[in-house]
Amino acid sequence: MIVIHSAPVPTNFHTAKAAVIETVTPVDERTMDHLSQEVQELFEQQLKIDSLLALSRKLQTEFKEGLQLSPQCMLPSHNYTLPDGREHGTYLGLEVGGSTLRVALVDLDGRISSRQPLRIRRIVTSPIDSRVRDLRGLAFFDWIAGKIGEMLVEDREAHDYMQLKEPLPMGVAWSFPIDQTSIRSGNIIGMGKGFYCSTYKGHDLGELITQACQRLNLNIRLDAIVNDSSAAVLSRAYIDPSTRLAVILGTGINAAIRLPISSLHESKFGLREFPSTVISHVLVNTELSMFGKRTFPTTRWDGHLNAHHMMPDYQPMEYLLSGGYMGEIVRLIVIEAIETAGLFDGRIPPTLSAPYTLDTYTLAAIEADAYRSLSPSCQLFQKKYQLPLPPTPTEMHFIRQVILAVSRRSQGYFTAAIYALSSLLHEADDQGNLYNDLDHISIGCDGSVINKYPGYMENCQKLLDQLSRMDPEKRKRVVLESAGESAVLGAGVAVAMANASGSP
Repeated sequence: MIVIHSAPVPTNFHTAKAAVIETVTPVDERTMDHLSQEVQELFEQQLKIDSLLALSRKLQTEFKEGLQLSPQCMLPSHNYTLPDGREHGTYLGLEVGGSTLRVALVDLDGRISSRQPLRIRRIVTSPIDSRVRDLRGLAFFDWIAGKIGEMLVEDREAHDYMQLKEPLPMGVAWSFPIDQTSIRSGNIIGMGKGFYCSTYKGHDLGELITQACQRLNLNIRLDAIVNDSSAAVLSRAYIDPSTRLAVILGTGINAAIRLPISSLHESKFGLREFPSTVISHVLVNTELSMFGKRTFPTTRWDGHLNAHHMMPDYQPMEYLLSGGYMGEIVRLIVIEAIETAGLFDGRIPPTLSAPYTLDTYTLAAIEADAYRSLSPSCQLFQKKYQLPLPPTPTEMHFIRQVILAVSRRSQGYFTAAIYALSSLLHEADDQGNLYNDLDHISIGCDGSVINKYPGYMENCQKLLDQLSRMDPEKRKRVVLESAGESAVLGAGVAVAMANASGSP
């Protein structure tokens, strides 16, 4: 056996890396069983509860440093209060995500007086595929405006709004880093995920979207910009006033948390003026994807993915556990198995040779396959990747074991991150009264992976319960709750709050 020892972990916040520890069987001796065993060992080495608790504590240290040092993480929003549930009205909600654009009309009817206080009247979804991500410059924002216009034309009531003298108020849930300068403006920090319009880094997002809408003569007024995770907090808080934390896990990962202003270094707020001296808390966009580089152990496949990424090291947590990258990690292991362990008789299917051709949908279908023979998975894999013959049961069982290892690690790392955030919430509560009347902390969860990947949320909840029981600090129980369509709903809530407060 060949053992590759890791170097000592450096301490610099921005450049430090976690240990890469690997035990490798020489290629000339390798079988699929050898490789499968190695994958299990590497991906499960940190998934015991005591190890996850240790990872969580390391992440807490990273989070605290981010609150003080990093200009890209732990960004204070311009949301200083949460909705009181009395906001009313109809608003346009726009979600710009890593893989999807959603445009919706959102109705707020009040928390107390309505059985359905927050609802979507109409929503139109458009995929953000490689063609859209490849749009250069203003073309991407023109595409967004075009989709808004299409939805408004198709909906009679929305069309009637557009005929009024007063513009239709719109809120935007933006799934990428942004340096907000007001509730309705903010400079783009970066986008990643293959977007070429990232060249507009430093430009005001509000102006870019507003000008694109004006070019199409859309009678719209952009009144609020929120991060997708902040939108999740707002949408959940409109219904459940105890909400202080929400997480998004789909193509990417992010979270927002309400913290005391005193938790953040004053430089985080720049030259902004606070609207009131009585304000004590702020909703913080954590940019969770950017953490974990010096905390989470990685494998050689993670290293390959990162080294060949167009933005290496930019979002280390996201590369390890999000839906946008789980499939690629599995694909890299499968390719190695083909080249060194005899999988598919050593022949790489042409449709599997390109990066990112193994998607999370395929992973989920194979993991959920309950047949001992895995015949549905064999048929799916043969059809999707145009194999001359279906994989043998042995080959499919190997692939499924790889998928299970990758998804279990994703769940473990995700749980460690969420537990670290909930612990930070406890420690940072300098008022000491946010949760005195609660026996648990509820976390709103949105995103295709956390809500739809088979067993994902349930497994994470079990891990969270075990962490709570083992933690000597005896934290309150953390409960994950689904919060579907939270981005467009939260964008609508943000507009209602901005209009009610008269935010500049």
